Amino acid sequence: MPPPTKACCAHDHDCESADCGVAYSLYKHISTDQVRCLNEQVVGSCRTVLRPWSDRLQPPPAPGPLRSNPDDEEQELLLHIPFDGAVKLKAISLISAGPPGTAPARMRAFVNRDDLDFAGAASLPPVQEWELAPDGDVRGVIEYPTQVARFTGVHCLDLLISGAGAGAGSEAVVEVHFLGLKGEFAERRRQAVEAVYEARPVPGDQPRIPGIGEGAHWHS
Repeated sequence: MPPPTKACCAHDHDCESADCGVAYSLYKHISTDQVRCLNEQVVGSCRTVLRPWSDRLQPPPAPGPLRSNPDDEEQELLLHIPFDGAVKLKAISLISAGPPGTAPARMRAFVNRDDLDFAGAASLPPVQEWELAPDGDVRGVIEYPTQVARFTGVHCLDLLISGAGAGAGSEAVVEVHFLGLKGEFAERRRQAVEAVYEARPVPGDQPRIPGIGEGAHWHS
């Protein structure tokens, strides 16, 4: 397995002037009602971190930021993000602005898995993993680039977000305030079409075609 990818300081500029929001617009293609997270402290908080780029430094709306369960010594979150089509993921931005010690330390990505749990994530090699900024990137100036060839045709993304270590007391949680996804939207998800076919045609059900059916005669 290759070593974790390091961070890239790609946003140490005026992001509005550089139009970074357009690049980080994949949030519009997330099937938000199907986003879920294992081990989140408050159910549904995983959806609050997926917001427009312009809101990245704002506090997450209710029910607040995504936090891991304080009873979990492993300090892990497994976030499942489905899209309404295929995307090409180019980079991830993760901001954690919680108390000291709550910033995640590592992030692992898996693609196109609808059945992933912690056991599966532990046994499968990730598509890519990253070492995260120790301070949680409170200013939002860091992006984590992907190996793009491995993130083409992505219909769903799972991120295993881990803390620095186990057993740090009551404050031993992982906290995420914003998650931005940079890339390109490729195509809408193909939906199944329900069609009914007759096993045997019923006379009179279809418009009569001249020359076929009753009264039709072939002449040599």
